[in-house]
Amino acid sequence: MDPIRVDVTHDRAAYPVLISPGLSRHLPGLLHAQGVTSQCLVVSAPPIWRLHGARFRRLPGAGARPALLPDGERAKTLDSIDRLYTECVRRRLDRSATIVAVGGGVVGDVAGFAAATYLRGIRIVHVPTTLLAQVDSAIGGKVGVNLPAGKNLVGAFHPPALVVCDPQFLQTLPPREFRSGLYEVVKYGVISSPSLFDTLETSLSAVLARDMDRLTRVIAECCRIKASVVMADEREAGPRRVLNFGHTIGHALEAITKYRRFRHGEAIGHGMLAAAHLSALRGLLTAADEARLAGLIGAMGALPRVTDLSIADALDVVARDKKVVRGQLHFVLARGLGATEIVTDVTRRDLQAAMRHLGMKP
Repeated sequence: MDPIRVDVTHDRAAYPVLISPGLSRHLPGLLHAQGVTSQCLVVSAPPIWRLHGARFRRLPGAGARPALLPDGERAKTLDSIDRLYTECVRRRLDRSATIVAVGGGVVGDVAGFAAATYLRGIRIVHVPTTLLAQVDSAIGGKVGVNLPAGKNLVGAFHPPALVVCDPQFLQTLPPREFRSGLYEVVKYGVISSPSLFDTLETSLSAVLARDMDRLTRVIAECCRIKASVVMADEREAGPRRVLNFGHTIGHALEAITKYRRFRHGEAIGHGMLAAAHLSALRGLLTAADEARLAGLIGAMGALPRVTDLSIADALDVVARDKKVVRGQLHFVLARGLGATEIVTDVTRRDLQAAMRHLGMKP
């Protein structure tokens, strides 16, 4: 079967997102078709490489061991970038080289930022191995790392040369990691696609069972939505902010727990519940639709607790959020299921109310 193809154009060129079970086994040919014939540096993480590394040993110049990053969000640091720079220099990579990121969102973000800045930019190819990365972070060219003060505060826009989404990778994901990606799928339903939201409600058991056909179609729909948003606003000057639905408070939860308690998607799940509550308080979202969203998130499994977390601590992080521009926080609210509104008048009191709704402590 031919892969599903989603083309993403940007201000310098275009790249394809290819989606099909088993597609990663054909990566050497796919790279050649995109003109990637020089040396490749594969960047991954130990658990991923143990499971899937054999697929990637035939890449051009990739016979040496890959550059392996520590697993998890705590690897999104400038120290990890320095390690990759050192590896690039050691292997004498020049501007014709390509970094191939094989892993989840952390691997993609770190490898992408290294590619964006080494020799002022070399090619990056994403082979996302988690659901969250396949539907979200691998597409759009946003790369970067965290600082102790907050998430993604250092980064760049560096579009990939190719994205290869192989749903077979998802068969080996732990259940919690898979569910983490599903929260981002829910986000796409809320911001853009009532039909996707309906599909998740009616077919959640098949999706959770990782039915390949159903899962491939869901991933492809998310990729189409992400591509359309990115092409309308590559550098997040306005419309692309809709992708941050649930992320303002979600990122704060990650930061105040030092990225140890939540998977990214889990934090976004809480953030969506908070944003939906604010939307309902403003009359943009009906109580019935707020309940539908809460019901779908709840049906996926229990989210990590927030009852011991301080609202004041989270508000401090929100104040440093990169979505604050000229002192104004750009906050995404849901206007029904399938549309959004970006507002700049969410107050500290509003945020406190949303966090109290989650059960956080004053």
